[in-house]
Amino acid sequence: MKKSSNPQLNKWIDEMVALVQPDQVIWIDGSEEQRQDLYNQACDSGEMIRLNQEKLPGCYLHRTAVNDVARVEDRTFICTREKENAGPTNNWMDPKEAYAKLGKLFEGSMKGRTMYVIPYCMGPIGSPFSKVGIELTDSIYVVENMIIMTRVGDAVLEMLGDSNDFVRGLHSKAQLDAENRYICHFPEDNTIWSVNSGYGGNVLLGKKCFALRIASYQGKNEGWMAEHMLILGIENPQGEVKYVAAAFPSACGKTNLAMLIPPEIYKKQGYKVWTVGDDIAWIRVGEDGRLWAVNPENGFFGVAPGTNAKSNPNALATTRQNTIFTNVVHNLEDNTVWWEGLDKNPPKKAIDWKGRPWDPDTATEKGAHPNSRFTASASGCPCLSKEFANPKGVPLSAIIFGGRRAKTAPLVYQARDWEHGVFVGSVMASETTAAAAGAVGVVRRDPMAMLPFCGYHMGDYFQHWLEMGKKVGDKAPKIFNVNWFRTDDEGHFIWPGFGDNMRVLMWILARCDGKADAVETPIGYEPKPEDINVEGLDGVTTQTVADLLTVDKALWREDAANIREFYGKFGDRLPKELMAQLDRLDANLQE
Repeated sequence: MKKSSNPQLNKWIDEMVALVQPDQVIWIDGSEEQRQDLYNQACDSGEMIRLNQEKLPGCYLHRTAVNDVARVEDRTFICTREKENAGPTNNWMDPKEAYAKLGKLFEGSMKGRTMYVIPYCMGPIGSPFSKVGIELTDSIYVVENMIIMTRVGDAVLEMLGDSNDFVRGLHSKAQLDAENRYICHFPEDNTIWSVNSGYGGNVLLGKKCFALRIASYQGKNEGWMAEHMLILGIENPQGEVKYVAAAFPSACGKTNLAMLIPPEIYKKQGYKVWTVGDDIAWIRVGEDGRLWAVNPENGFFGVAPGTNAKSNPNALATTRQNTIFTNVVHNLEDNTVWWEGLDKNPPKKAIDWKGRPWDPDTATEKGAHPNSRFTASASGCPCLSKEFANPKGVPLSAIIFGGRRAKTAPLVYQARDWEHGVFVGSVMASETTAAAAGAVGVVRRDPMAMLPFCGYHMGDYFQHWLEMGKKVGDKAPKIFNVNWFRTDDEGHFIWPGFGDNMRVLMWILARCDGKADAVETPIGYEPKPEDINVEGLDGVTTQTVADLLTVDKALWREDAANIREFYGKFGDRLPKELMAQLDRLDANLQE
């Protein structure tokens, strides 16, 4: 067994080995040889299935336990010494209690198993943005996913050197016991413990656990930001690229926007769109005083159902090589995969996500789980930005917030300034769809799309946003809000969405360059309807855009009352600037 030369790292690993008692310990070195060896072992044991290597080179299928198919928010805890510091939007557990409780579950949990030591880096190796994590796990599935999603191996240990600044992650599948499933974060100790799960969102500790929950806390203390945002670049015909970051709650089309294909009208002129990231952005003040962003991840962990050649051809192309598919249909006809929404030709001979024979003509259940996933390397993405691994990141011109609102929010509006923009982000909301349990159309606040992922008190998080704005002053990105989901009275979406969202991005970038007008409304600046290009759009006219930009004061007054109630949660930790913004909105709506 190879040890690192880092005494703090070795001491911690020895303590964890004594706790979980594995039969052997293997260090993941990042070599292709070791990676293939682990795939072979996983296929021999039945943990993974090797797919058709001619049609899907380097691709594998995995099924999780039936009781273990999604992130478990009610089992996810922020363990700070003071309960107040976890805030009203997180589940809290006392760290002493959490270590004791989970310690019992971890005790001897790797007997008869191998412990894998995964040194991984979030962000490009050697970048000033980047941070090191070590994940200890008893799952080859976790190892192979982390190799795709992060930078893994000996180079990470070299980068770490003798530093104690690494996130300590311990994961064991244990018994996959749903009653004793816990994902605990200890921000003050740089530690994550995850037990009794094998599902990606709970066990790939570099993802939401480190890159958002722990990193948001680190960012607050170190003066940077970890955000649940995509990053994309738009290149104009002259070859200049402008970058935007955007935050949306789940089911609002984040990956689709990140991999957007320009509509014909822009493609002909020579516009291109480049993907930097589809899920997480780490944002720092650059040497030039502007905000710069990197994607700390090295791959995509996307939802499979609904991904197809029409909705997201770039995402689909990304999954055609070196991808792990989880909980999708196994097509036995040619040893490939299928899921609902991929195409209209479900395989006649297949196995469903639960491992049972599946016939689309007689099945009473879907073949793929609604939250089935693909883990795909960013290197396979046809529209990957050449700045993807730039250690300096990319400079942000705009930050975009958005949600799913049927009537209230207009197609797009711009915040008056950074402080107003923080207010707009803090009150972000989506209405529940039929897919979510419970009533339809209920407004769910999800500030900056970070509600499930903020590792500390959200009032302090808003304060941190305000302070970051002061740091960059007039070099701050402009802040916008979009809503692709306005509906007519029959409930049909009015705006076409997908690639046509670029038409809205073009106005946003023109505003950032001072090249487009705006109209002041009670909620912020809106485009003139004629400034959104509708050329080549079927059934969408400048009048349609005008309708999509209406601000119904009665609906907004209801919304403002809802915001006031939401803000009440944060007590005296809510920055007074945000309450002043709400009062101003109220006053504007009374006029």
